[in-house]
Amino acid sequence: MLTVGAFHGGLRENIIPDSVWMIGTIRTLDEGMRKLIHERITRTVQGIAQSGGATADVTITRGYDITRNDTLLTDKMWPTLRRVAGAKMVSAGLPSPAGEDFSIFARKAPGLFIFLGVTPPALDWHTAAVNHSPIFQADDRAMPIGVRLMAGMAIDYMRLNRVQ
Repeated sequence: MLTVGAFHGGLRENIIPDSVWMIGTIRTLDEGMRKLIHERITRTVQGIAQSGGATADVTITRGYDITRNDTLLTDKMWPTLRRVAGAKMVSAGLPSPAGEDFSIFARKAPGLFIFLGVTPPALDWHTAAVNHSPIFQADDRAMPIGVRLMAGMAIDYMRLNRVQ
């Protein structure tokens, strides 16, 4: 997934800018694909610039890795998630290209990243604006369940992993 989040260039509608600056994110579920996309973006940008007699500098700074849940920890926490949130409210979902600083912690210790449904009841979560949208809406009534989930998982994790 490629997202251009900012595009800066020029000052007037009738003057071609001498430079343009774009920033965004590149997210993939596979490291090989990530490398390939980096190469293709560089090649494409430089080729377009060259075709117009210009040059382009492409800088791709590696950001956060994809956030992956630890399989063993996830398996251990399923009963807690179902008990606290209700079995109908818990699902594994599809792989997500979410890039979070949490991924750094999850490389050092087993991690479990959960999405807490905060879509207001009047909206369809399938079509509601996502959390990075300027029109995102969250229902604060979801916060107590989030706290109960975190506390429940912490207690159950300690109970399941205590030294005998």
